[in-house]
Amino acid sequence: MMKKRTYALLLTLSLGIILTLPGCSLNPFSSRALPRNVPAELKEIVQTKNAQVTWFNSVGSSKAFTFTPAFTYDAVYAASANGTVMKINPNNGQTVWSVNAGMGLTAGVGSEAGIVAVAGEKGVVLAYDADGKQLWKAQLKSEVLSAPAVSRDLVIVRGLDNTITAFDARTGERKWFVSRKAPALTLRSAPGIAIVGPIAVAALPGGRLTSIVMQNGVVHWDISVGEPKGTTELERVTDTSGYPAIYRGIVCAVAYQGRVGCYELANGRSIWNKNLSSDVGVSVDESYVYAADVTGAVYAFSNDAGASIWKNDHLAHRSLSAPAALSSAVAVGDYQGYVHFLSRDNGSIVARVNVDKSAIRGMPLVAGNNRLIVQTVSGTVAAIRID
Repeated sequence: MMKKRTYALLLTLSLGIILTLPGCSLNPFSSRALPRNVPAELKEIVQTKNAQVTWFNSVGSSKAFTFTPAFTYDAVYAASANGTVMKINPNNGQTVWSVNAGMGLTAGVGSEAGIVAVAGEKGVVLAYDADGKQLWKAQLKSEVLSAPAVSRDLVIVRGLDNTITAFDARTGERKWFVSRKAPALTLRSAPGIAIVGPIAVAALPGGRLTSIVMQNGVVHWDISVGEPKGTTELERVTDTSGYPAIYRGIVCAVAYQGRVGCYELANGRSIWNKNLSSDVGVSVDESYVYAADVTGAVYAFSNDAGASIWKNDHLAHRSLSAPAALSSAVAVGDYQGYVHFLSRDNGSIVARVNVDKSAIRGMPLVAGNNRLIVQTVSGTVAAIRID
């Protein structure tokens, strides 16, 4: 085991990005690597759209982890590594309630139908109601880095051991689980689960994308987004990144050292794919798929055939978040707390706003046609409007 750890550590140092052996975390202090290359300086832009922070609040630091808020029609829910779980008024940013989980948290938040779910240290899953009352607590066998996915009936969680477990949303009773073999070496990242109708689609290490019937946990289909290649474990790291992006019967995804592509939601059949490496995920709208690669270039592809529409490389090596598609622009966060808004038509930067001086790791959360909710590493939760 010592030789394996030493080898993996050397690989990690050479790669400059955080990696994980199954059950052995190589770096507990960071879930995203600092830029290996000199980040591009921000050049002055002509802002053709107006972006402004309309409110902000503070939930506490994310530390090594990636926290993303959840938005419902009447609330924003946020959490932090120190154990804080908070409900925020989405109209003015004021705190409705704040509770402490009694332990450090490693991921959050998922919310639906009055259920608020977060992940605690050592594989604990906690659920609260809309008034902040704890409903239940459950234990997994491994650490959780991805926000729980919540439907009206289930809370679905993926552990680092690559087991996906569903709990009854009201009682915490385990309903089913699906186990997938974990690769020898993976990114220490937070691939997500997307729910649409009766199906949950999970992004997984090893370049896999899996569709699961939520009623019984039966795997509907399982496909490869990025096939592992190369002779060393490092070269074969091909993890599906971020959240699967779903729109009108298609699901799109991207893998580190793999591909970006779209698939039929009904059966997993490939519609198109192209080589691209990303560790943050994609978004999709009625026309395009948006992706940010590991160098900081942002791309738009047609969602029906994968035709290249535009590429913006002016944000190189700024550790971008996954892009978020709004009705009027595409938004990405960076390592200095900036949110950049790109034209959907040609990729030019049309607006920019700074939230604070710390990184935005999670994908900006779309909360209406022209509004975003973002959370920074230092704990600022902010609403941004673009007109």
